[in-house]
Amino acid sequence: MDFLHQLDHTIFQLINQQWANPVFDFLCPIIRNKTTWIPLYIILAYKFYKAYPKQVVWILIGALLSILLSDQISSSLIKPLIHRLRPCNNPAVSARLILDHCGGGFSFVSSHAANHFGLAVFFLFFMRNIKAKFFYLSWAAAISFSQVYVGVHYPADVLGGAMLGIVVGGGLGAFIQHRFMRNPLSN
Repeated sequence: MDFLHQLDHTIFQLINQQWANPVFDFLCPIIRNKTTWIPLYIILAYKFYKAYPKQVVWILIGALLSILLSDQISSSLIKPLIHRLRPCNNPAVSARLILDHCGGGFSFVSSHAANHFGLAVFFLFFMRNIKAKFFYLSWAAAISFSQVYVGVHYPADVLGGAMLGIVVGGGLGAFIQHRFMRNPLSN
């Protein structure tokens, strides 16, 4: 277990400090900001409406449930059980924080990672286009990477959050697709 803990800290130092550069310093806070992605959510809602006019309500309910469940399981269940300090709140880590604040609460698991991987995996059930699938997974990975880069999470936090989101989004996506859908979105 000490090896995994040390590996987590080593990778954190690599991403947060050794890879520091002005481009990531500018982009990562934007990428992890929830409001950045509002246009994407609007476009997706429109695409799902066009592809599934009768079932779009179920897709939107499933997407909202994916976020709600991922967020509540991570924030209200796992974080209080694990009690892991965020790297930016841990003086022994010397995290480079490039945000205005560190964030309250605990670090494991990352709710950002859980929510966005949950949503990305949920969306995969309703489209065939490989490029779109790759985009959604890359989008969730970029947000997760940004959480480590800005100093608010360890790599294991985002990995745990991603796994939680995959389970939640995958379960809800499979249920909604099986119960309410006919054909995957073609693009």
